[in-house]
Amino acid sequence: MTVEFKLLGTGAGPGVPSYFCDCPACKEARENPCLARTRSGAVIDTGKEKILIDASPDLRSQLVREQITSLDYVFLTHWHYDHFGGLGDLEFYVKLSRRQPLKLFLPPEALEAFHSAYPFLPEVFDLITWQFEQVYCFENLTLTPLPARHGIQTAGLVLESKRKLAYFTDTSGLPDSTARIIEGTDFLVCDATFYGENWYPHRHMSLEEAIQLGKKVKAGNTVLTHLAMHYSTPVTVAQLAEEISAHPGVSLAYDGMVITL
Repeated sequence: MTVEFKLLGTGAGPGVPSYFCDCPACKEARENPCLARTRSGAVIDTGKEKILIDASPDLRSQLVREQITSLDYVFLTHWHYDHFGGLGDLEFYVKLSRRQPLKLFLPPEALEAFHSAYPFLPEVFDLITWQFEQVYCFENLTLTPLPARHGIQTAGLVLESKRKLAYFTDTSGLPDSTARIIEGTDFLVCDATFYGENWYPHRHMSLEEAIQLGKKVKAGNTVLTHLAMHYSTPVTVAQLAEEISAHPGVSLAYDGMVITL
């Protein structure tokens, strides 16, 4: 049975367009809504189960757009608002439709923060703290959290079915141990937040750094995601597409993109 990995959102924290911004990237997205980017997240469809990866503040609109009507599990890669801010959108799905708690896998260091942020959701989620390098088995799929570099406890996810995909939406390069494990992956979907100067080199990567990481780990395909488009130099999709055309096997992620595993 085919496993599908779908990118629900491919933008960084501000989204594209941002309500406060009139840069060329935001103008491009306003003129052509197909080029808009919601905050980053993904969903895995194993054919029998659906696994949500991160819950962005845009979650409700993402699920409606992609006609996703059910979920079975939620994995949070880390505890930053643009990756957990949509958890509250799942309350009424659980209470009115699913009628049983969702298993929510979250970073061990985020457990206290979850209870502080969502004291009204104790019956909505069955909380489980994920562990680095533990293999989680689903229908036709294994999922393994590996350490990323993002300033707080953050995982990238290795997904293995017929093909292998590494999803590192927020990271500044990779620890050597992680890089070794994902070497030769069929797909590397990774952080390319900045175009030009990297303002936060200990948390994110630039477009060029992401491309070089793909080469370093010998990824079959490198898919650039978590694209801010605004900083440090505003850039349009048309400009990025032209630039990466010189790099075979490198592509730009977009909202709704599907990768078959």
